[in-house]
Amino acid sequence: MMVILFRILLLAAILFLIYTMIQIAKDPRRQFNSAVENRTFFFQDNKENPKQNFFLTYKGAVFEGEKYVGATEEAFEVVSIIISAKEPEKLTGLDREDLYFLEKEILIQYPHAAIEWKHPMKTLLQRPFEKE
Repeated sequence: MMVILFRILLLAAILFLIYTMIQIAKDPRRQFNSAVENRTFFFQDNKENPKQNFFLTYKGAVFEGEKYVGATEEAFEVVSIIISAKEPEKLTGLDREDLYFLEKEILIQYPHAAIEWKHPMKTLLQRPFEKE
């Protein structure tokens, strides 16, 4: 009797491990991280859910955008986006033009949005432009 119970529990544990491994393989964050390693620019967003943040990567730096919905003249749209760096230490080498490129790409997806950058990107954009 105990042997049968032990075998059933062992089978259940094996099935649970297989199920867990499948769920980990399907995880979109795992897919995003592999895309970060393989691309210069990658944009991951669920446009059907305006409450869900989007992620983008550019030159190895990962950014997170918080979306806020508001009213426009025609409908309710994403009207404000606040962007922060997930790992600020990886921003080395990015310049003002890179941030402008990211803004342009975000505005393609959300044309009615006002974009606000959090520190340290905000500091870079507020400095006066110096020509060399």
